[in-house]
Amino acid sequence: MLPNQRREKILEMIREDGHAKVLQLSKMFKVSEVTIRQDLEKLETDGFVEREHGGAFLKDIGLNVKNIALQNQEHLVQKAAIARKAIEMINDGDTIILDSGSTTTEIAKLISGYKNLTVITNSLNIALILGADPEINLVLTGGEFKAPTLSLTGQKAADFFNDLHVDKLFLATAGITLKSGLTYPSISDIVVKRSMIESANLTYLVADSSKVGKSSFASLGALSLIDYLITDSNIKSDDIEMFKRHDVKMIIA
Repeated sequence: MLPNQRREKILEMIREDGHAKVLQLSKMFKVSEVTIRQDLEKLETDGFVEREHGGAFLKDIGLNVKNIALQNQEHLVQKAAIARKAIEMINDGDTIILDSGSTTTEIAKLISGYKNLTVITNSLNIALILGADPEINLVLTGGEFKAPTLSLTGQKAADFFNDLHVDKLFLATAGITLKSGLTYPSISDIVVKRSMIESANLTYLVADSSKVGKSSFASLGALSLIDYLITDSNIKSDDIEMFKRHDVKMIIA
C-alpha cells in the first residue's frame, strides 16, 4: 500500500471511530510505529486530526457531538430519496432495526404515522429523532460510544441482538464491491452488523450509488448477506447489470 493510500485509510478509520492509537495502526497496516507517526503528522498538518500521546483524534469532534451532528453529510439528496423508498417497506406492527448512519438517519426522519411499530437502533441521534413518538416502541442497544457516528458499537452492542427476531433490518455500509463484499472503516462495527443480520428476517442494504466500487478497511462479508439493495437512480447501468448477475435484488429510488 502506498503512503497516500495508507493515510487515506487511516483518516477513514479516525473519521469513523473518532481516534486511533499508533500501536494499533502499526499492527493493522504492518508498518513501523515511526511510519504511523509520520502519517499522523501529515494528517495533522493537513488539518484533519490532532495528535496526542500515542495516537490522534479527529479535529473538532467535540463540537459535532455537542451539536448532535454526524460527520458524513455527503450525497444527502440521494440519501433522502433512498429513505423515501425505504419507508415503503415498513408496515404497522413491524419490529425493525435501524443501523447507525446518515442514510438510516434520513429514514428515521420520515417515520411517522405507524401503529405499534418497534424500532431497535444503536444510533443515539436516531433515538432522539424517534423518541418523542408515542406510537413507536423505541429500544436502544448498549455498547461503546463512537462520537463521529453518534453510535454504540462493540461486543456489548452485538450481544444485545442475541435471541432477538425482527422483521426488517435497514443496514448501512461504507463500500460495496464484488471482491470484498460489504466493507466498513471500523472493525468494532463488524460484529454488531453481523448480529443485526442474523436477527432479521429481511435485510435491506441502504446505500447511495457513490458507495458502489468503494472498499473500506474491514469486510463484513459477501453480498449474499443482504436480501435487497436500495440505492439511488445515479447508479451506473454496468453496476446494475453486475448486481443482477450476482442475484442481488435491487430497489432504485
